[in-house]
Amino acid sequence: MILQAKDLSYAYKTKKDRLVLKQVSAEFEEGRFYAVVGSSGSGKTTFLSLLAGLDSPVDGMVKYMDEDIQRKGLNYHRKHHISLVFQNYNLIDYLTTEENVRLGGSKNPGSLLDKVSIPCEDWKRNVLQLSGGQQQRVAIARALASEARVLLADEPTGNLDEDTTQKIIELLKKMAHEHGKCVIVVTHSKTLANEADEIMEIDRGMLKKREKFKLDKEAI
Repeated sequence: MILQAKDLSYAYKTKKDRLVLKQVSAEFEEGRFYAVVGSSGSGKTTFLSLLAGLDSPVDGMVKYMDEDIQRKGLNYHRKHHISLVFQNYNLIDYLTTEENVRLGGSKNPGSLLDKVSIPCEDWKRNVLQLSGGQQQRVAIARALASEARVLLADEPTGNLDEDTTQKIIELLKKMAHEHGKCVIVVTHSKTLANEADEIMEIDRGMLKKREKFKLDKEAI
C-alpha cells in the first residue's frame, strides 16, 4: 500500500455544516489502476485534491507509505510523491509544448509527446497555439515525465476524441501495470472506468467499491 485515505471528512469553507466527504477511507497500491466515479458535485475532485495534498481535510488524514503527508508538509508531498493531471491543464502559457513537459521531470519530452500523439512540428510551438485536446495531452505527458510513484488525474480524457481517448487509457494502464505506478483517475467516462483494475464510487459523501458498468450510455 502506497497511498491511504483514512476517515477523511471535508466541508467547503462557506458551508462548514455540510460535509462533502464523510469519513472516507481507501487504500491504493502500486501497479494498479483505479477509477473514481460519481455524479457531478459528489466530491470526486475534492477527494483527488486531498490525496494530492492540494487541500486539507477537516478530519482524518492521507498517508503516503504509512506516514501522514502533513508530517513532511503538503508541498513536499506534491513535489516528491505525486504527479498531477489537472482538468484545466495548468500549463505554463509562455512556454513551448516541449518546455511544459520538461517541467514535469527528467524524462525525454519528445518521447512522451509522441506517446500522447502530439506531432513533432508542435513541440516547439507555444502551448497556447494548441487545441484544447492537444493541451490536455501535453498535461498528461508532463505528468508522465515525473518519477513520482503516484499519478493522479482529473478527467484526463474529457476533451479527447474516441481514438485518442483509447490511446490515453492504454497509456495509463501501461504506467500502472508495466511501470508500477499507482494510477488514480477521476472520471465521468464509463469506458475509462471499466478499464480500471478497481472502480470506486462516491455517493452522498461516502466511498464504495462498485462493479463494472454496462456500456449503454457514454457518461454517468
